Amino acid sequence: MLKSLHIENIAVIEKTDIDFSCGLNALTGETGAGKSIVIDAINAVLGERTSRELIRAGAEKALVSALFCDISEYSAKILKDNGFEIDEDNSLLISRVLSQNASGSVKINGKPATVSILKEISKSLVNIHGQHDNQSLLNPDNHYIYIDRLAENGKELDEYYKEVKNLNAIRKELNGIETDEDDKRRRTELLDYQIEELEKAQIKVGEVEELKKKLQISDNYKKITEALNSAYYYLNGSDEFDGAVSMIKNAQSELNSANESFKETAMKLNESLVSIEDVCSDIRDFTQNKDLGDIDAEKIRDRLDLIYRLMLKYGNGEQTLLDLLDKYKAERESIVTSDIRANELSKELDNSTERLILLGETLSETRKKAAKDFSNNVTQVLSYLNMPDVTFSVNIKKGRYTKLGCDNVEFLIRTNLGEEQKPLHKIASGGELSRVMLAIKSVLADKDDVDTLIFDEIDQGISGKAAGKVGVQLKRVSKARQVVCVTHLAQIAAFCDNHLYIEKSSNGDRTFTEVTVLDYEERIKEIARIMSGTEITDNLYNSAKELLDRSFNNADL
Repeated sequence: MLKSLHIENIAVIEKTDIDFSCGLNALTGETGAGKSIVIDAINAVLGERTSRELIRAGAEKALVSALFCDISEYSAKILKDNGFEIDEDNSLLISRVLSQNASGSVKINGKPATVSILKEISKSLVNIHGQHDNQSLLNPDNHYIYIDRLAENGKELDEYYKEVKNLNAIRKELNGIETDEDDKRRRTELLDYQIEELEKAQIKVGEVEELKKKLQISDNYKKITEALNSAYYYLNGSDEFDGAVSMIKNAQSELNSANESFKETAMKLNESLVSIEDVCSDIRDFTQNKDLGDIDAEKIRDRLDLIYRLMLKYGNGEQTLLDLLDKYKAERESIVTSDIRANELSKELDNSTERLILLGETLSETRKKAAKDFSNNVTQVLSYLNMPDVTFSVNIKKGRYTKLGCDNVEFLIRTNLGEEQKPLHKIASGGELSRVMLAIKSVLADKDDVDTLIFDEIDQGISGKAAGKVGVQLKRVSKARQVVCVTHLAQIAAFCDNHLYIEKSSNGDRTFTEVTVLDYEERIKEIARIMSGTEITDNLYNSAKELLDRSFNNADL
């Protein structure tokens, strides 16, 4: 639950600390004192979008910190999934800095975090209901959300959604295959030409370099062979001339005969002799290779010209040409076999459609079953909330198949006897809508893993006996969840376990807002102020005291 809130430089709040308790917490104060600012601060520390206008005038930065204690296993799991751990005392500290000149910063238990992660984590900690939620309730497109939470049909919804994605993937592939037949024919003709051209060329990797070497040899063949023959002559000699080989052998013989000590020196010449003989062998192999003498330079140039033209047309490199050939063949094959694949996909589409229908029916059944209990329970709570003639129901009709199912879910209500049920958005007044939302929140409370519920002006349009009933219902909900309520009604404030008073003051130059916890006597005076808005008389004081004391002993609780 939310243990405490620290606020600095948020609107008219310079600095304040607010301590919350378990049970029902009420925030009251004069209009404009800053009750909504506290809610804005809570929204900010939970990761909601904020405006720089929220920062106090003249301040560069604003800070909001929220301390949560007794974190639930559900919240702890969400934290762990996002890379954060709770403290040993099962607490969690979230802080957010807002800045005039930068994007600000977020820390979760002292560890930096992004606003998006903060928002994801905060969903498991706090649920805030404000006036925008009433507007959401008026939109039938949102009604399935309430039913699914009660139905606990996450498994069915996941299976249905997976099949929707599978069906869409099949349909996309099938649409890609079923192109215009003229386009297919034109593409096939082009591919046939490209494949024939590349296949006929019989490209080999490394061929260009090999051809260039041969062409260089051909262009210099005469010069090369003359040089090699001369080199061979000097190394190997002739009948009339001793070459290097003969002269080294003679030198080696002379050294061997000179003295025993020069035999090792003679052996050193042997290494040179072996190397020279290897060179002679290489020269002889080259000069005796008849193929080199028969190189057709013109033919090589034609071959190189062909390969260069293909590279200019399709892409540089022999491997690129070969890869393109494979690609064109595969595309050609896919077009040829597209009719076969289209038939296969058509069958897969039919099967997927059948599965989707069955899964959609299963999902609908979970909603219809939950809707029945939901309708009865909401009607029961509304009856208690001073709407005795109300009937509330959930109308589920078959609709088009979307990623959320095939149901059109809409809340219907009858507020007076003799009337027909009509869509909620057509007949509910502001006060009725607030009570409907409270009833829904009450029914869903046991299904909600969130520990803290915050109601911002749930009392809109409510007064008298209905207000007292709303107070009782909030008190009931707070027995299982921490509840924080901003209210203008004495009947609701009287039921709280922790009464927080928000007061605005001025020193002549600046406006300040402070939040204090009221004791019993202070609560009586605040309730009296809310009841009349005028000077507190003895009768008004006694009425407020009676209201507060009666709330402590309310039989409905």
